[in-house]
Amino acid sequence: MLFHVNLEKAEDGWIVAECPALPGCVSQGMDEKEALENIKEAITAWLWAEDHKANAKRSRKTKQHSVVVAV
Repeated sequence: MLFHVNLEKAEDGWIVAECPALPGCVSQGMDEKEALENIKEAITAWLWAEDHKANAKRSRKTKQHSVVVAV
């Protein structure tokens, strides 16, 4: 999957990385490289958490079972 990421230099010199497609998915780094590495981890964690929340809701309401699909 591909995501657009916005980078902005903060007043303290850190680079803030935000993924607008995923509300609240923000990270930072001391430089652009570190900020991008960190936002990739944040995106992975955000997607994992949302998937688990959605799966928990479905499991309670139906007798469906879920499988994991790599994209």
